[in-house]
Amino acid sequence: MTREILIDEFRCKNEKESWTGHIKYLKNHGSHYEMCVESRSGLLVIFGKTSSGNFLCAPNYNVGCELVDLRNRFWNKDRLISILGEIDGITIAEALYVANDLI
Repeated sequence: MTREILIDEFRCKNEKESWTGHIKYLKNHGSHYEMCVESRSGLLVIFGKTSSGNFLCAPNYNVGCELVDLRNRFWNKDRLISILGEIDGITIAEALYVANDLI
């Protein structure tokens, strides 16, 4: 059985603009988490822990990467921007930062 967590909005920004993101749902599957994030686009991500840190996959984009601590915005933004683009990468990094306090 999965546990679903609902989250309110969070803010994202880069050097040029800011926007709102929203975690539509966050499900704990025991060995990993599933999160749906909406901002300018909708993204489904799967993330969890490995023996060497954390990982994230975005199945709809056919991409994945390693992450460090979910609260490390700088590192995670850099990794996620490289696979998702600037807006979606920043949005997911901010969503992970928020989700960290809930898991």
